[in-house]
This record gives sequence, C-alpha cells and structure tokens, in this order.
Amino acid sequence: MTWLGIDVGGTFTDLVLYDEATAMLRVIKTPSMPQDQSEGIMAGIARLGIPAASLARLSHGSTVATNTALERNGARLAAVMTAGHRDVLIVGRGERTQMYDIKARAVPPLLPRRFCLEIDERILTDGTVLRPLDEAALPALAQTLAALGAEAVAVCFINSYANPAHERRVAEALRLALPDCVVCASADVLPEFREHARFSTTALNAYVAPRMRLYLGQLRRRLQAAGYAGNVAIMTSNGGTVPAERIEDLPALSMLSGPAAGVIAAAHLGGLAGHPDLITYDMGGTSTDVCAISKGGWTMTNGGRVGHFPLALQQIDINTVGAGGGSIAAVGPAGMLSVGPRSAGAQPGPACYGHGGLEPTVTDANVVLGRLGTGQKLGGQIQLDAAAAHAAIARLGAQLGLDVIVMAEGMLRVSVANMTSAIKEISVMRGLDPRDFALLAYGGAGPLHAALVAEELSMPIVLIPPMPGNFSAFGLLVADLRRDYVRTRIAPLATTPVETIRALLDTLAQSAVAELAQAGFPPARQRLQASLDMRYLGQAFELSVPIALDVADTAAVERAFHVVYAARYGEAEDGASEIVSFRLAAWGLTDKPRLPNPAGQARSAEAAQCGTRAVVFGGVTTESALLDRDAMPVDLDFAGPAIVEEDGSSTVVPPGWRVRLDPHGMLILQRR
Repeated sequence: MTWLGIDVGGTFTDLVLYDEATAMLRVIKTPSMPQDQSEGIMAGIARLGIPAASLARLSHGSTVATNTALERNGARLAAVMTAGHRDVLIVGRGERTQMYDIKARAVPPLLPRRFCLEIDERILTDGTVLRPLDEAALPALAQTLAALGAEAVAVCFINSYANPAHERRVAEALRLALPDCVVCASADVLPEFREHARFSTTALNAYVAPRMRLYLGQLRRRLQAAGYAGNVAIMTSNGGTVPAERIEDLPALSMLSGPAAGVIAAAHLGGLAGHPDLITYDMGGTSTDVCAISKGGWTMTNGGRVGHFPLALQQIDINTVGAGGGSIAAVGPAGMLSVGPRSAGAQPGPACYGHGGLEPTVTDANVVLGRLGTGQKLGGQIQLDAAAAHAAIARLGAQLGLDVIVMAEGMLRVSVANMTSAIKEISVMRGLDPRDFALLAYGGAGPLHAALVAEELSMPIVLIPPMPGNFSAFGLLVADLRRDYVRTRIAPLATTPVETIRALLDTLAQSAVAELAQAGFPPARQRLQASLDMRYLGQAFELSVPIALDVADTAAVERAFHVVYAARYGEAEDGASEIVSFRLAAWGLTDKPRLPNPAGQARSAEAAQCGTRAVVFGGVTTESALLDRDAMPVDLDFAGPAIVEEDGSSTVVPPGWRVRLDPHGMLILQRR
C-alpha cells in the first residue's frame, strides 16, 4: 500500500509518497496554484506517475483557510449576538496595532457593525437562564440576514460555553430558514470562557468556511475522478489529523496545518536519532516557522492569531515571521534596508525564477553568492537564472551605493536577524537557553541559512533531516489522529475535592474514548493526556498544567502548577491557585513510515564529492566542495566550506563548520 502526504505552501506544493511494502520514499515539488490549490495537488500526483486508486492514505496540509483570512476575501459575514453585546467583535480588546503611532488606525473587523444583529436572551456563568430566548424574533432575524445577503453567520451568545441551548436553537432555526448559508455556533467551535476570543474564533471559522468547503469539494471530486476512493485527512493546528468532513464544519482547525506537521515530524525523527531537545526552523518561500521541542514534547497555546484576529483554538505554539526565500528586499523611506514580510510568492517568484519577477529576494541573494547552484532545476522544474538575480540585486545595491556582493550578504544578514528574533521569542523569552538545543532546519530554504542562524544564537549543532524540502509533507504521514476536549469551570483548588477534578476529566475521557473507537482505534491504539488551565487567584491569564487522569490529590495538582509556573516565570509563590478549564487531548495512534537506512546502501566518499563552486563567505570568494547527499556514506566527516546538494534543497556548511551523515540519514553540522 502507498501513503501520500501533501503540504501546500505559498510557493511550492510538496508531496511525499511512501510505499509501505518497500519502505521507499519519493518526494517532489510542484509550484503552488494560489487560485486553486487542488490544481497543484493533481499536477503533483500526475508527476509522481502513480494511479490515485493505489493510494491507501492521503493526508493534506492546506493554507486555504489561513490565506482567506489574511487576504480578507472570505464570506459575507454576519453575527447574531446577545442583546446589549453587539459590539464585542467591533471593539475587540482595544489593543493598539502600532504602539508608538498616535495616528494608527484600528484594524477593520471582519464585518461591519450593521451586520451584528441582536436577539434577547441571557445565560449566567453557571449555565442558568436569566432571560429566555425570544423565539418569536427568529423569523424576522432570518429575514434580516437574508436581506443583508449573509453567506455565513456566527451565533455568539454570552456564557454559551456553560449552557449552549440558546445558541444551538438559533443555529438550528437559521439553517432551516437559510439553507445556503453557513451557520456556526460559538459553543460548538470553542466552548470556553472569554467572550472576545470565543466570538473572534467563531467569526473567523464562519468567515472562511464557504471557501474551504468549496475547495475541499473540488479536491474530492478531482481525486474521485482520478480513482481515489479513500478519505482525505486534514492536518490541524494542534498537531493531529481529522477527516475533511470535520474541517468543512470547523475550518479554523486547519489554520496552521503545514507548520504543525513539520513539528510532528521533527519530534518523531529527533526521538529516533536521540535528540529530544530541538528548536525547529522551517524556512519556506514565504515565511519561517519556529517551535521549541523539549524532552520530545512541545507547548500548546490558545493565544494564537491569524493576522490581527485572535484564534483561541488549541494549537502548537509556533512563532511565524515573514522571512522566506521569496522575501523581497527594499529600501525604506529612511534609507534602511528591509527584507520581507512582502514576498514574491510562486508567481512571479524571485527574479532568478525567470517568470517576470524583478524585485530582489533572499533566493536571488543566495544565487549571487554561489550558495544556491543553477546547474540543476529547483524542485525539478525551475531553471534558475543567475544573471537575472545579479541584475535585481545590483539595482537595489545602486540605491545604497553598495556592490552586488556586499548587497547580497547584507540581505542575508537582515533576514537571519529576523529569524533569530523569532527563535528568541520561543526560547529566551520563555526561560529556555537556545544553546541547550539542537537546531533542526528544514523547508526549501532552511538548510541554506541554518548554520548562520545557529552562529547568531551560539547553538553548537544543526540537524538537517532527510528530504528537508518536503519535511512538513512527511510529517503528514507521521501525524496521529487527534481530538481536543475542554470544559470551562472556575474552581478554587483549596475548596475543590480531587474527586471532582477526576470526575470532570473522566467525563471528557469517556467522550474521547467513544469517538476514537468510532473512528476505528481500539484501546491499544488510544492515548489520553489530561491538563488543567490554572492561575493564582487574582491573575488574568493561566498556564497549562499536565496532570494524570487519576491524579491522587490536590497537593499533586498544586505541585505540578508550581513547577510549570516556575519554569515560565522563574519562581513560583505560595499563594492560592484556581483551575479555570479542564482539558483532555486524545490521540488515535497510526502506523508510522520507516525511513530508508543509508548504511545499507552503496555509498562512498569519492562518489559524494561532485566538484567545487565559488561561494562567497564574509566577502571572500572561496572554492567550496560540492557534496551529493544521496551518495554520502554514514559518518563521512567533511570540513567546510561546502555545499551539500539534494533534490529540493541545499545545505550550506560555512568555514569553521563540519558536516557528517548519521545512521538515520540526518546531516549533522557542528562548529569546529
């Protein structure tokens, strides 16, 4: 049987095909089609040359929901809200978008105020009904929504997380009255307290749902026409997969699917290779995503954002910065050089792609400096044009009075500074020392810059996994099915019996076990992890505290909270604490692909060395060895400067660094 992982990025669509019988992996890249991502997917399957009917599993990471939100081209959105609270989405949190700009304007909301409608009802925090739902107003409400031309409706009531009855009644009535309209109830999207985060997440979900449904429908039809009869699993931001049908109802789950897949693959491979402490560094064509993995695990957060909009669903704590191979360099009004976040994307792409792009990008800088060769087609399809890259950077250099080499190296230094800042945010600012971690670099552009980033952070070791250009797509084949369950209930720890804690967690566990069993996972293939959102009394925000489902006593809960608090803030106190929400993560464990063993293949040091190329490091042009990664024998130790080339990516080994291949197929770069 064959499995296929597909990760759609802003520039390339990556595909990884795994043959379960032979443990062989095939990888390809094909240009992404922003107008219809399914076109790029079908083009990639055609290039693989396999019948779609032969696929046993298909997992997909999509950027449709994210791009829809960022580009503001989603559905015509309306909201139905508790009377007196129509402005929650409009006012938001009152945050300043630009801290020191007194003239800065607020980011426009997803919908105008006149599309925020009210209905009389009110539920208290304990779930009791203060004012019954005004059922008589429902027909007029539906007529108003129809007159507004609403394509999606977010139903958001105060305290509906404690009692969803009113929301679900309104949602049911609107679905009957407006069958062509997507209706989302906040208690079904995010059954947690904090109105603005819940309302914003629900609004985002409704806003992107019509386009996501259209896309998934097109993809399914094309796959079925090609002969694929199985299910499509969609990667979610929490590091698991769900069936495409569930994503049609909750598309917000897929907002960070591609980056999450890379983290899952990194933790899996790091565990196999004996590196449980990693900082992942995924640099693609448009952006860079970083995440800290400590002891094989990662931090989850519900404080994410898509653009300026809160997304409070559980997701892997990934930090994203607009720095990729396609990031455009420009001189600002004050004469300062900036690199990104604006990107050349897939069309027209960097100048060196030869597709009409004229602005200088990070990829062009690497071509000019010799770090990215032009002898082979990028991704097997794009012939790089060194003259076009040189001309683009020369034009930028002329604005600053710099020659093309100095300009290219300056662009890389600015880009590396942007990326190291992103890593500091998820390490130094969380009490973690980057020097205690290995940097695992992937994405098409990650290996090109990994050693430079590591030097900036004084990190001693860099890991480049197999098929780095398609690594997130590989992560789609590694990911397990995952569900998250939550119940908000504010409970002071001192007055809450441990039996109450266990009972609430057991209720969540029963729902999880039943859902996993229905999905075909027997008990041996299930894994459950409980956690509590906790804080000291008087605090406004909480931390996630992992605990055992059968926790022995409240003293154990308090100790666990102190450990997490001290790790985050440096010191814990003896003050009273409280539980805010009870959570349960449930996994359905899937089979994992086996990686090819390079030790069992015919390789030699002589075959690995395939010539030299002039490469610039620190303004000095040096003849650097070219190494073929697919021909490198295990434990060949080679001193830089060198370029390790493979299909889809190139790894730069600067002077002062060494490189070798480990038995798991991982390139290990270490400073001498």
